[in-house]
Amino acid sequence: EVQLVESGGGSAQAGGSLKLSCVANEYTYRVCGLEWYRQAPGQARKLLSVDSMEARFSISHDDAKRTRILQINDLKTDDTAMYYCAAKCWESGHLKTYWGQGTQVTVSS
Repeated sequence: EVQLVESGGGSAQAGGSLKLSCVANEYTYRVCGLEWYRQAPGQARKLLSVDSMEARFSISHDDAKRTRILQINDLKTDDTAMYYCAAKCWESGHLKTYWGQGTQVTVSS
């Protein structure tokens, strides 16, 4: 069974930092790839890709805690969004995507 739990969101001031965590159960962390997405109000959900995201974003992992971490520095009001963790899992020959419940980030100026 795939299990994901995001945390770390909340309200913050522009220029501040937030650390979002995605904790997976053992099966998920072992079998699936974990990715971060965000969905701003009125917009489509978008992948936060390590290849294209701004330098103030960083993604890391803590294997001991089965956690994928998203660090956002120098927060901007445009970062206001719901942030989701996704597990991409190969199951029975098919790539399936499972979503966490999301964590809300609200940045004020």
